[in-house]
Amino acid sequence: MTTLSPENSVSARRSASFILGLHPFVRTEAWKFLTGYYSWQSSQDERLTVDSKRRKNYEALCQMYEKILPLLENMHRNFTETRNNIAYDIQRLYDKDPLGNVLIDKKKLEKLLLLSYVCNTKAEYQQGFHEMVLLFQLMVEHDHEIFWLFQFFLQKTEHSCVINIGVAKNLDMLNRLISFLDPLFAEHLKGKGAGAVQSLFPWFCFYFQSAFKSFDDVWRLWEVLLTGKPCRNFQVLVAYSMLQMVRQQALLESMSGDAILLACFRLIDLDADQLISSACMVYAELIQKEMPQPLKDFFL
Repeated sequence: MTTLSPENSVSARRSASFILGLHPFVRTEAWKFLTGYYSWQSSQDERLTVDSKRRKNYEALCQMYEKILPLLENMHRNFTETRNNIAYDIQRLYDKDPLGNVLIDKKKLEKLLLLSYVCNTKAEYQQGFHEMVLLFQLMVEHDHEIFWLFQFFLQKTEHSCVINIGVAKNLDMLNRLISFLDPLFAEHLKGKGAGAVQSLFPWFCFYFQSAFKSFDDVWRLWEVLLTGKPCRNFQVLVAYSMLQMVRQQALLESMSGDAILLACFRLIDLDADQLISSACMVYAELIQKEMPQPLKDFFL
């Protein structure tokens, strides 16, 4: 039997989470490794120490937030506007299941989003974060775990879902990818479909949440993004695969940009494993070709 080195063992575990997916029973703990909350090489005692440190750091941030809250309210107009936006977004969330059982704590969610906005000056707050943090709240129990998992998730995915950081680049690379792999469709999009691709920004801002039929499917895709396999910026290959689902109809019916966009946003109840498989096939096709340098730099 071949013995794996520690480095290869870590790689094997990450690859397994990409290929097989994570069982719901292990998802909570596994996400702490995938996001970097814990080191893959850490012992149980080391993880207890790390968790204690993260809890204390979170509590310190909460205390800091309470102290500067009056200043934020009086001196920063953006804070008041953002707090109102967060409250509005959260109010629209369903907080109960069909049986009337409460699923989420909206007050807790609002607190976490405000704290993230104040502490994460790079990402700030944008519509969609409320639904993303909701999924973390459903996954883990404690406030400090929710907060740090969300922060590490943004960092691990290179802030690619943030409008003023990664979304525009994703859309640009999606356009380049279509031009490289599907010139016929690219030509159509430049004509009647002008602007359609640029209008797909909600896919990236929400990380495709609206396209799936269950939270498990969303987590499944996000887990793949966290592994960095089969390549960096896999989310763009996912978006390309979804566009291919409407391609034939768009060409046959000579659809306008608005019609293409509507068809794209009607893609719901997708199966994550099937979509991931389709995106992997796109990657396999991509690496067989001589990619232009911007695509190489982006994916490899």
